[in-house]
Parts: sequence; C-alpha cells; structure tokens
Amino acid sequence: MNRLTGKVSSMEELIHTIRSMPDLMANVTEWRTLPSREARYADFPASLRPEIRKALTDKGITRLYAHQAEAFEAIEAGRHVATVTPTASGKTLTYNLPVMQQLLRDDSSRALYLFPTKALAQDQVAELQETVDRMGVDIKTHTYDGDTPPTVRQAIRNAGHIVVTNPDMLHAAILPHHTKWVKLFENIKFIVIDEVHSYRGVFGSHVANVIRRLKRICRFYGSNPQFICASATIANPKEHAEKLIGESVTLIDNNGAPAGEKHFVFYNPPVVNQQLGIRKSSVLETRKVAGLLLKQGIQTIVFARSRVRVELLLTYLQDLVKHELGTKSIRGYRGGYLPKQRREIERGLRSGEIRGVVSTNALELGIDIGQLQACVLNGFPGTIASTWQQSGRAGRRRETAITFLVASSNPLDQYVIQNPDYFFGRSPEQARIHPDNLLVLLDHVKCAAYELPFQEGDIFGEENLADVLEFLVEERVLHRNNGRWYWMEQNFPANNISLRSAAQENIIIIDTTNGSRVIGEVDRFSAQTLVHEEAIYIHEGVQYQVEKLDYEEKKAYVREVSVDYFTDANLAVELKILHGDRESDEGGYSRSFGEVSIHARATIFKKIKLRTHENIGSGPIHLPEEELHTSSYWITFHDELAGMKSANDLQFALLGLANVLIHIAPLYLMCDPLDIRVVPQVKAVQSKLPTIFFYDRYPGGIGLSERLYEMHDALLKEAHRLISGCSCLSGCPACVGPIEEVGLMGKRLALELAESMVKSR
Repeated sequence: MNRLTGKVSSMEELIHTIRSMPDLMANVTEWRTLPSREARYADFPASLRPEIRKALTDKGITRLYAHQAEAFEAIEAGRHVATVTPTASGKTLTYNLPVMQQLLRDDSSRALYLFPTKALAQDQVAELQETVDRMGVDIKTHTYDGDTPPTVRQAIRNAGHIVVTNPDMLHAAILPHHTKWVKLFENIKFIVIDEVHSYRGVFGSHVANVIRRLKRICRFYGSNPQFICASATIANPKEHAEKLIGESVTLIDNNGAPAGEKHFVFYNPPVVNQQLGIRKSSVLETRKVAGLLLKQGIQTIVFARSRVRVELLLTYLQDLVKHELGTKSIRGYRGGYLPKQRREIERGLRSGEIRGVVSTNALELGIDIGQLQACVLNGFPGTIASTWQQSGRAGRRRETAITFLVASSNPLDQYVIQNPDYFFGRSPEQARIHPDNLLVLLDHVKCAAYELPFQEGDIFGEENLADVLEFLVEERVLHRNNGRWYWMEQNFPANNISLRSAAQENIIIIDTTNGSRVIGEVDRFSAQTLVHEEAIYIHEGVQYQVEKLDYEEKKAYVREVSVDYFTDANLAVELKILHGDRESDEGGYSRSFGEVSIHARATIFKKIKLRTHENIGSGPIHLPEEELHTSSYWITFHDELAGMKSANDLQFALLGLANVLIHIAPLYLMCDPLDIRVVPQVKAVQSKLPTIFFYDRYPGGIGLSERLYEMHDALLKEAHRLISGCSCLSGCPACVGPIEEVGLMGKRLALELAESMVKSR
C-alpha cells in the first residue's frame, strides 16, 4: 500500500485487500482464478516476404502464435478461413499478414476490410498503417465511412489498396455506386470480415444479404475474392461464418496466444427482504464495487445492460469519486453519443487520463482502449460469449486482471450466479441469423436489382428468386424484359433500408437549453419509452426533460434539468395469430409456431427516485400505436391441464411461468433479451384458451422464436428446475417475479403448471 496515496501498488495487493473485506466477501458466491497461459509459437512461414519479417522484428515480434501461422498457411493455400480465438489474441495479424503478402506480390491487388463499427475500423487502420510505415512500402490504406471528406473519397476509389469500411457504408454507399469502384472490384483478392460473432440476429441477417450482393458484383467484374473471417469464441463459428458468407470455410481455433491470470468474481447483492426475495439494487452494488476499484487507482470499465443504467451509474460514480479523481475522469460510452465524443473517450482511456468508463456493449468489440485492469458487469450480459468478451477488455496485455459480475434480481442473473459451473463449464452460445427472412430478403433483392439487373437462372439465397422477382414486378418496383428484371423507380433503395434496427428511421434528440444542438438519437421503437413527453433523458450524466416529441418530424426536443428522479415507461401489447406453420400436441397442451400481429402502445410512465429507486409518481403517455407483423412460438393450455378454478389464479400461473421462460430463453439464443418478448393471455383472442406467446421483436421474425419452438423440452425442464430450486417462499424477482406482480400464490401456481407440462411429456 502506498502510504502517501493510500492506494494499492499492484493488482496482487488489490486482490489481497478485497479478500480481507468481510462485508464485501459476504456477497461473493464464487471466486474463480483462471491461471495464466503460456504462449505457443511457430516460426515465420518460409514464404513470408522479407519486408514483412523486418517490420514485425522491428516491433519486437520474432515468431508468430500458432494460430497466426496456421491461418497464414491456409490462406496462402487459397482457402476461406475463420479464425476463432479469445479477446487480445492477435487475430489482426491473421488477416493483415496474407493481405500485405499479396500486395507486395502484386501491387494492383486490392482488399476490402469490414468492421461492425466505424470506431473499430479507424482503430485497425492506425495499426495497419504503422506496420506499412515500418516496411517502407507504398501500400495505401484508407477508411471509407460517413466521416470521409468528399475530396478524399475519389482518391480512395482509384488508389486505395486496402479499403476499410463497415457494412452500412458498403450497403448504402459502395455497392449502389459500384461503377465508381471498378479498380477495387476488378482486382479484389481478399474480403476481411472481423468480429464475425457480432453479425447475428437482425444485423447479421442483413449483413449476410449485403455479402450476397457484394459477391454478385465481384463476379460481374470477373473477380473471385477469398474471405478471411475473425471472431471471438462462439459455439458454432464454422456454421455461422459459412451462413454469413455463403462459402465453405476452414476453421482455425488452435489459440497460441498467452494470457495473464484472471480473477472472475460472482457477486450477489444481499437479500433485504427474505420473504419477498428482494435483493439490494444491482446498480447501487455496482456503484459500491466500481467505486472501490476506482478509489484504489485501478483503471476500470463498467458494463451496463441499457442506456438508462449507463447514465445512472455514470452519475453515481462521478459523484462518488469527484474529490479524488474529478468528474471528468469517469465517462459514459453508448449508442446515441456523437462520433467526436466517442473518439475523445477512446483516446482518454488509452492515455490513462480517463480512469473509468461506463459503457453499454458498444465497447465490447476490440477497439483499443488501452490497459484496463478491472471490469465490473452490472448484470449478466445475456450470453456467455458476451460475458467473456466484456471481461476480456481488462488485462489485455498479459497482466493480472479482475472481473466482477454483479447480479440483478432477474431469473437469468440468479440462475447464472447460483450455478457457476454452468457458466464456467458450458461453451458459449450459438450465433444465429436468418438471411432468408422474407422481409430482409426482399429489401436486398431490391438493392441488388438496382445495382445489376437480374436474369433467369440467377440465385440469391435459398428462397425461390423467380417468385420474389415476380412479386416485385406486380408491385411495380421491377420491370421484366427479355428474361431480365430491371429496377424502375427513381430513387435507389439502399437509402431507406437500415441494417441495424427494425425501425427504418431514428428520432433525433435536440437540446434547446441554450440555442439548439443535436445530442443523440434513438430508434423509433425505443422512442415510445425513452423520449415520450415528460420523460427524463440522461446523456453523459446530464439530465434532460423531454418537452416535445414530434413523431412526424422524428425529433425530440429536450431541456436540461436537475431533478432527483428518472422515468420508466410501461408498454401495453395486444397480439393476434395470423396463421400457424407448425404445431405439436403434447397431451394437455400444444405448442405452435407461426405468424402474429402485435399492437404496442406506451401507456404510462413512472417517476423513480435516484439512489433509493422508490416510485414517486406517474403520468400518462399519448403516442400512436406501433404495429408489428412477426413470427411467434406459443404454448396453448387445454382447459383440463390448466386445472385452476379462477381466472385470477390462471393469470398468476401464466405470468409467473412466462417470466421465468423469457428470462432463461437468452441462454439458448445468442440474442439480446430485448430481441424476444413474451405475452401471457388468459384468453387468447382466437382460441379463447390460456396461451403464452413469445415473439421476435422484428418484422417477419429472425428465427429466434422458431429456435425456441424446437428447444421447447429443454426450456421447460430448465424453467421447472429454476422455480423449484428458488429459496423464496411465495415468488420473487429471481424466479416467477415479485409478489406484487404474481400474488402470494404465484410461485406455487406457476410450479404446478410447469410440473403438469413436464409430466405430460
């Protein structure tokens, strides 16, 4: 311990200090020490160019890790490759080496790099440029994104050896204008796709179609590029990469990188009401743990599940350490912040000027944010893969690191925190995409037709393309002539298609406190609950009240305020079955999969006091209804199985079981818990029978509810195990939900329902 500052002088000393704190250790349910790992090396491949050897040696790299050498040899042999290794294992070299090798061999060659975010793209260009400079050769590497000045764009199109971009830019700015990119598409040898695991769900389904369009244009210009993919650890990397690029890949997962010792601590907030099973707020306990680390001089990253939680924790931590570190040493980082703000925060973390950052999963990807020593997760991130990714942001350079997982009261968190062997012993989840979702596919067939006319015999995905084209002819979007289909509208379609959200348009948030300035944005579906009139919107720790939400103009006007509460809105949902595609009678109940129509409306909002989280008031929300057609999996109970006399009991049983099922569903789906929703109905509109519906929160569905339909048995058994294993008396947030939601008999009723279903199997 440093006597002058009172701070620990090493991570080992910090760990000893924490272990000797009884009030904190009383809440630690598991402390796993993952040993350091020695590197496994391979010599430079014999064919590696001398210029590259010299540049690597100058950087202190005299050998490659085993997986880097294996990837190089596979790529040199002409194979498509997917390298899957943990965070900070040197994946960048697995694609940079073969690309530079080819460019030195043939100066006319070109490569296209795809990263999921602009920040990551810019980060990688800086590293690549440094290696090129050391080689002393003329390899031009350029970022092509929304921030690239128009004057530079032409130079990149004509002379860029390596063009670094993101899927959104490829979709909207490069592919529709491919005639300006002839030099790239005629000579493209490699397409690099980094962070492949992040292309899942809605985003991944869109990106798979963008890659179909990209390959189509390459064929038109006579090129046949090789794909080099890199990914963090997921359960199905080969299958996922192949579905994304539509090619067979060689999997490289023989990780040779070293790693420092890592301490992984499960922290369960103390129970404050035994009978109700209520625990102390995970946000307040996260503040306590992160505050301890920051005050000890440990550079720390805190991950939170939502924008609101990020801003709450940022407010609390800035307040906690303002005297020791100053409020500007702790920053927030999330979607909705403007690019300039984000770059400034990344630089501050690398330089050490910023000592702590509170982020959504926006910092989960491999942006270089320096040498963080500790990570605090506010709640289980939703998937094992994401948990390891976020934890991997600390101790990236082989030193000892510590991660705290602070559980919330929801069933998923409590299941993970009380079953550590499940977390440490199970492989990460599968990444799932559904590129042939008809709505997604239609969007990209339109884009592809604009880029190049279709002709008979063309293939685009697994759906019958001729039927899709004929539908678009009937819609007067395409024109057929001599066996070819031509785009016939004035505008180009990519402009109106967002790859990342179900809603095509975002709501811009404008601060009117002093003049008028844009401070962020929010998607249309989220706007109902985040920026309705009178909502408190928190940005960078500053509170704003929404004065007006102009839905038509897509603008929310806010004014800076100082209040001691935040807001949380309720969403009322109505659901109707359009038609069933699959059905299975399980004896006493049936399960189905099909299409449904959802009508959602924000109804009221609650005012919740900062720090104590008490409910201190409410108000109505007046916004139009949002409609969604999507896919759903539903369980319909026959009257005799329900076996409960009153509608009241039935309602509590359905609600309790639904609460458990929706929280454990993300264990089986690699998705954000917000991507799938649940609606229990005592009397479903069509059948008049008790039903629990799960639906994909995306038009047309992205395969999540269908996967749940297939995994029904495992899901049911897990739900039964979780309810029966919970130590509460009558129900709590860690199982069926709080008593005020499900009633005093909620737990028993939900358990009876689950038991009758398991027995009927």
